[in-house]
Amino acid sequence: MQDGYEPQEYEMMKKLLLLLILVIASPKIGINMEASNSIASICNVIKKGVRFLFIGDSITDGGWGRSGGKMMSTEERNQKDLNHIYGHSYMMLCAARIQSDYPEQETLFFNRGISGNTLNELQQRWQSDCIDLHPDVMTLLVGTNDVDLYLSGKAPLDIKQWESNYRDLLDQLRSANPNVKIALGTPFVAKVGRIGSADNYQQRKKLIAACAKVVRRIAVDYAAILLDYEKMFEEMTKQNPSYWIWDGIHPTAAGHQKMADLWLSTVINSD
Repeated sequence: MQDGYEPQEYEMMKKLLLLLILVIASPKIGINMEASNSIASICNVIKKGVRFLFIGDSITDGGWGRSGGKMMSTEERNQKDLNHIYGHSYMMLCAARIQSDYPEQETLFFNRGISGNTLNELQQRWQSDCIDLHPDVMTLLVGTNDVDLYLSGKAPLDIKQWESNYRDLLDQLRSANPNVKIALGTPFVAKVGRIGSADNYQQRKKLIAACAKVVRRIAVDYAAILLDYEKMFEEMTKQNPSYWIWDGIHPTAAGHQKMADLWLSTVINSD
């Protein structure tokens, strides 16, 4: 018994309080309540041995596996050093919260973000770094490097083809595991740092917005959870943008915490 309540009642009160906070905060932090179905159930994904995968580019990478910010493959990274197994991105914050709050569930987290990756590069490692890990919950954030390489003249970018390739990855995953829960993050940019001061910033913002629009559409079509980071950062960076994103692309520690907050309140509380 805790504070006069039976353990079951105490846990239910905690969940109801979390729901109340979520409902109040959702308009401010960009949660898509319809997409996440967070009112329908509380903490449905926290079950024994659930496998969480985060995959994407440097924003997810966070130097996991002692990569030192290099574009190292999964095989090249140190996967035995638990001090660095998660890196220092929003992914680590999500893992730390879930694993500390629910130790009895023995959840497993995998970071497969690789700095510099585009959607094409994700395609090349999708089998080994995603499907073969058998995730129960897969979180994907990609797009900023596709735009960056296009603007630097190093690679083409066809938004329709990008969408087709994106859908193909999800089709492969759903084929391997029809019950996998999918969370899709929208790419984002901010007018700050070297990116914000570049002559092509407006073009970059337009292309990022186009990719984000694709992700929103795919989230609906695949009944996936939408993590609208573009909308969230658009609102937060109206004042003092460098507090949240330091170079126009990469979040600060505070920015990563906000990303984790959105993930936790949306993914963990979804059907």
